[in-house]
Amino acid sequence: MVRNLFITFEGPDGAGKTSVLKQVVEQLQQHNIEVMATREPGGIEIAEKIREIILNPAHTTMDNHTEALLYAAARSQHYFEKVKPALEAGKTVLCDRFIDSSLVYQGIARGLGVEEVLAINEFAIGKRLPDATILFDLEPSIGLARIAANRSDEINRLDAESLAFHEQVRAGYLQIAKQNQKRIHIINADQQIESVVNDVWKILYKLLG
Repeated sequence: MVRNLFITFEGPDGAGKTSVLKQVVEQLQQHNIEVMATREPGGIEIAEKIREIILNPAHTTMDNHTEALLYAAARSQHYFEKVKPALEAGKTVLCDRFIDSSLVYQGIARGLGVEEVLAINEFAIGKRLPDATILFDLEPSIGLARIAANRSDEINRLDAESLAFHEQVRAGYLQIAKQNQKRIHIINADQQIESVVNDVWKILYKLLG
């Protein structure tokens, strides 16, 4: 069995990756795999406070550069305080979002440039990419409808962006996935959650041996 893999879950808003991650963690634990689940931005106290600043819907004047730098700062603290120690302890880490989110949301959808955002994050965490990434692909209109129906009281600053913005996000993810085919595994998120969990489990089964 392969241990201490760093696996990230990525996808547009409303794709269901957070719900799926919870179920997958339970399955891994049932197979006696030592796993730690976490999320970005957040996961630890300092990063959670930065998350509150980034996603606060009242912060409409936040500059795109500021947004990118705040994400990188939260990621740095989260990685060195929580993720890296867990990997070194032999745990498999599942993370809800990581560097690909910044490359897509800020680099592509915000227009800051993928290389520019990558440079910020390489300063923050070095060149540590996930060992594998599972991309939940979904039409933006479906994802936004899910958000409106299931968590309308938790609409954050990014959820409230236009449909055109979210379409850029999806296109960005597919672009990044095409450039990283060995690392990024695409699954169809427009299915019942049981089917999505099953598709994720098949990927993890191969990765973990």
